Amino acid sequence: MGNKLKKLIYFGLIVSLLTLVACSPSTDTDADEQTNSNDEQTSDTRVLTDAVGNEVEVPANPERVIASYLEDHLIALDITPVAQWSIQDGASVQDYLQDHLQNVDTIPSELPFEAVASFNPDLIILPSASSVEEGTYDQYAQIAPTYIVSEETNEDWRENLQRIAEVFGLEEQAEQVLSDYEAKASEASQLIEQAIGDQSAAAIWFVADTFYIVGDAVSSGAVLYQDLGIAVPAVVEEVSSAATGNWSPISLEKLAELDADHIFLINSSDSGEVFDDPIWSNIPAVAQGNVYEYAAETSWLYSGTIANEQIIEAVLANLTTE
Repeated sequence: MGNKLKKLIYFGLIVSLLTLVACSPSTDTDADEQTNSNDEQTSDTRVLTDAVGNEVEVPANPERVIASYLEDHLIALDITPVAQWSIQDGASVQDYLQDHLQNVDTIPSELPFEAVASFNPDLIILPSASSVEEGTYDQYAQIAPTYIVSEETNEDWRENLQRIAEVFGLEEQAEQVLSDYEAKASEASQLIEQAIGDQSAAAIWFVADTFYIVGDAVSSGAVLYQDLGIAVPAVVEEVSSAATGNWSPISLEKLAELDADHIFLINSSDSGEVFDDPIWSNIPAVAQGNVYEYAAETSWLYSGTIANEQIIEAVLANLTTE
């Protein structure tokens, strides 16, 4: 074979190979892979506006979350935080949640910056605007993206659950949680009405030798009166109209006017002398033996799906027993 012919064959092979490469579908595949890679990069975070107007770049899949005093909502959404709220150097926690948080480290309720940073969070969620003093939000935001759930401290727990669900892209799960809760409350309400009719009830907290009574639209009061439809005593209505918090102090003399048929007593005190006082003994619910005592470790002082479901179960157990 002549040299000229060999050169022609060699040239033809080169052209054919170049043509195959140019026409190969792998070029489109490579482009698609690059596009998918870019899409993944841009979907790693989402920008959300929190309750006070902060634009927060939230990770698409947060794995190390600190949401102190919001753990009830996280657990309802099947999310385990990296640290849980506590006081007294970790000695006191939200006991009613410990079946879900028993292996979770504690963090002081004040959320010191050093303590927060030590957990290397990828997301910080704060309950309300009052959770951060002037300038402190920026310091938290330097540690991790920081989202404030509500503007006011006592906003509705359902709204807070839905806002937290939005942060995690779990809106549908939150709707299911709320639907299940409403069904439970509705069924319980019917059973309670059958058991006690239009009788009333009140929740009282005794701590540090002081009585407190819950408002009619917050905490366990919202469960009793709104979710379960139990009648509101006049004293509760009166105190609620001037309340500035969930639980308002009330004197023993004022309690003597309490026209409740049933009392749920949350006792956080070792002192019991006050319960021997004739004023206490003459309160109608007390005189009739309709006082149901609970320890402070129970969920009566809290609010959220899990807390409220436990309260409903307690009320059912007390008011519907034969």
